[in-house]
Amino acid sequence: MKFDVIMQGIDYEIVQQSALNDNIESIALDSRQVKEKGMFICLRGLQVDGHTFIENVAQKGASVVVIDREQEFYPPNLTVCKVLDARKSLSYIAANFYGRPADKLRLFGVTGTNGKTSVTYIMESVLRRIGDPGLIGTVGISIKGKKLNIPFATSTTPDPPELQQIFQHMLDNGGQDVVMEVSSHALALHKMEGLFFEAAMFTNLTQDHLDFHGTMENYLAAKAKLFGQCRYGVVNGDDKYSPQIMTIGNCEKWITYGIDSDCDIRALHIKHMPEGSSFDIEIEGVLENFYLPVKGKFNIYNALAAIGAALAVGISVEHIKSGLAAFEGVPGRIQSVPNDKGFHVLVDYAHSPDGLVNIINAVRAFTTGQVITLFGCGGDRDKEKRPIMGRIAGELSDHCILTSDNPRSEPPKAIIDRIEEGVKDTSCSYDTFVDRRDAIFKGVAMLKSGDALIIAGKGHEDYQIIGDQTLHFDDVEIAKEALAAC
Repeated sequence: MKFDVIMQGIDYEIVQQSALNDNIESIALDSRQVKEKGMFICLRGLQVDGHTFIENVAQKGASVVVIDREQEFYPPNLTVCKVLDARKSLSYIAANFYGRPADKLRLFGVTGTNGKTSVTYIMESVLRRIGDPGLIGTVGISIKGKKLNIPFATSTTPDPPELQQIFQHMLDNGGQDVVMEVSSHALALHKMEGLFFEAAMFTNLTQDHLDFHGTMENYLAAKAKLFGQCRYGVVNGDDKYSPQIMTIGNCEKWITYGIDSDCDIRALHIKHMPEGSSFDIEIEGVLENFYLPVKGKFNIYNALAAIGAALAVGISVEHIKSGLAAFEGVPGRIQSVPNDKGFHVLVDYAHSPDGLVNIINAVRAFTTGQVITLFGCGGDRDKEKRPIMGRIAGELSDHCILTSDNPRSEPPKAIIDRIEEGVKDTSCSYDTFVDRRDAIFKGVAMLKSGDALIIAGKGHEDYQIIGDQTLHFDDVEIAKEALAAC
């Protein structure tokens, strides 16, 4: 693709002119992925500065580098293009390179601390009643309900080159709508620049990712950015941060949803059943009944977010009802591990204080015996939430098992010790196991008929990061082994 096409709509200056190759064949932000006749965008990260790899990518045959910081020397035969902000420019470069596929798709974005994945899955189920939607998020990528093997480097929202490739793939395969998780990191790092969402949904905001954002104010500001680039803003009216989201954002129309307060879309007459929940919503003066085949009050909130977005874009009530009723749940979200022993073993992704409150309360609602909560906290991440989560688990559970999550570069015992500080503030009994497998086996062995074991923190993840190693580890697999052994 020609250089001027790739840089269309971007302010830039040529710092060093080489014989520009009219056929730039690839773009990359990772120097290891640079190819001959490619363009390399130099990003300044938290730990690595892409500008330090300019000589390396020139040796690999790159023809253009995009910078936002000048240096004294550049390798010859390399065109150097300077922009004001390389991160912001990357989103536009990637869109131009792939032919701006997002312009031909209807995008739905979901942001918030908890519930993003579940909302996207519920919304995708609704959209499948009217077409062949795509889905992008923490659990992976799918189109027409079929999972695709398209890996991406980040955990929730792909980097712009990967994201634009995914959009193009979905467009090529008949997709019209795409629903995606939009993380606060993605928004803060300008990954969503240039995209327009038909509807954006805000679930909630609780303490998380402060290792990256620093303060709750910064965290909120990052989330709120999404509502400056959407037509309909659908926000949780029961969350205390929604008024600030609505003040910062500038959507064409706002829609509130909730349970406890008077909202545009409010769940009434809620009934919790062993297999799911039902509730009513007044829509244009008519009381409509909805059924959701998953448990928990928090899942009703997730459903309300999807209902609000669906109604905003004109999807019929009957299609919405059908989509909710067909929802099959999300891997690793209050996922039951089957057994015939009369107790519950549940795997859930809850890894924030609010997430832990939600899952324990949801399980408590259908458990006749004791609730045992097993969890850890990730290393090299928000350390302040560790004792908070320990205290929450201790207050809401009958017994806690503290263990490792993804310790990364931190000593696992040190992480557990911080969680333990919070549990000690309660009267709850607890055990500690550095080895997560041992912890799961202990939890299952403790269960009696009517009890429930919550294995929280990793959910769908099938790995554990210890030091610089990524090892296979699947909570569901280990739980099944423990059940077979007891």
